[in-house]
Amino acid sequence: MDLDAVLLARIQFAFTVSFHIIFPSFTIGLAAFIATLLVRWRITGEEHLHRLARFWTKIFAVSFAMGVVSGIVMSYEFGTNWSNFSVVVGNVLGPLLGYEVITAFFLEATFLGIMLFGWTRVPPNIHVLAAILVAVGTSLSAFWILSANSWMQTPAGHEVRDGIAYPVDWLAIIFNPSFPYRFAHMFTAAYLTTSLVVLAVGARYLYKDRYPQEAKTMLRMGLGMVAILAPLQIFIGDQHGLNTLEYQPAKVAAIESHWDGSKPAPLVLFAIPNEKEERNDYEISIPDGASWILKHEADGLFPGLKQFAREDRPPVFPVFIAFRIMVGLGVIMLGIGMVGAWLWFRGRLFTSKWYLGWVQYAWPLGFIAILSGWYVTEIGRQPWIATGILRTLDAASPVAFSAVLIGLVLFVLVYGVVFSMGIFYINRLIEYGPKGEAVEAPEGIPSRPLSAAESAAHDAIGGN
Repeated sequence: MDLDAVLLARIQFAFTVSFHIIFPSFTIGLAAFIATLLVRWRITGEEHLHRLARFWTKIFAVSFAMGVVSGIVMSYEFGTNWSNFSVVVGNVLGPLLGYEVITAFFLEATFLGIMLFGWTRVPPNIHVLAAILVAVGTSLSAFWILSANSWMQTPAGHEVRDGIAYPVDWLAIIFNPSFPYRFAHMFTAAYLTTSLVVLAVGARYLYKDRYPQEAKTMLRMGLGMVAILAPLQIFIGDQHGLNTLEYQPAKVAAIESHWDGSKPAPLVLFAIPNEKEERNDYEISIPDGASWILKHEADGLFPGLKQFAREDRPPVFPVFIAFRIMVGLGVIMLGIGMVGAWLWFRGRLFTSKWYLGWVQYAWPLGFIAILSGWYVTEIGRQPWIATGILRTLDAASPVAFSAVLIGLVLFVLVYGVVFSMGIFYINRLIEYGPKGEAVEAPEGIPSRPLSAAESAAHDAIGGN
């Protein structure tokens, strides 16, 4: 594959979206977690729930800010690098992205300030309501973005006139064939990712005998969600795969590195796909395994890569490898949930140092799995940017190679600095911990003086 302006523009967009996606994925679940903590606090009056909510709100603020900044960049890339894409499908995708701004971003923007700075400035019930509405806003944002992306994968409800897509049926556009599965899969992944982070932070504190009350709450809430969501995600992923087989069979053929559709497909555990020779090198597989999974019978057949013209096939190697990374991490998450649930049932969750010692490092698993799944989704639809409507090669702007290269280099430098500082700061906040605040707390919640380190963190985040 030659390194031309189009490929460089794809690399640039992949780089920026990879940084962006991890933050909304985290804040979707984190907003709901904070709202749940505040609701529990109002019901029970337990002080440590309020401290936890305030602690995680600081982390949410940093993550939300980096998500917004990185998301704005992609909007400009549509115009600079992908102007033909905007022309051909803008009549459909423009309104969908506009609905996201009107219904989700405005809702978040309206109540985010109350959530961040209203701890002592508004009545507690109003503050709790603001946190709930921010959580609703993050979910609505995911709804519209995933609807737009799903339409690009499985377009519906439109007509093409003179090469331009026009909306005909908005319900069919929004609820296109792959949207329910993609939304359920991605939304569950976001909650699972946040739950793993919460679980890991709780394990980190308890392993070091810090903040035991808060740590136990985080362990119980994080583990409870992981134990439920990990097996649920495996089921949702299986259903999503069956839907993909129906509407995007070339993507499934690449996922399975399945070449000959006239034979039952093995479940390839490992291989080096050889696209030139149309075969797998160093293959380790289970005979008929993929046919069992996808067709529910040993001799079930589904299209192989040879049934598609070479120019209509997605790149096999990255799709094949990324899918196995995602599935492998899913199995690890399932194990974390099952082992933790067993220890919890036996009353040994808080005292099993070996489990806490390992789980405290589990926080990146969800992020890596989301990125891997996103690569499968996006690379797997190639060579189409909007399936059956517009090829990626035809969507690019007539921009010089040097201009795209300069933009990519600048993005790498700026993102490397900004996001490193943001992640470093989040880690510092976690290190400071969830103990009290040096302000008058609302309705019977006692406060204590902050340490110098906590005070610096509190002021930097805009605390009141």
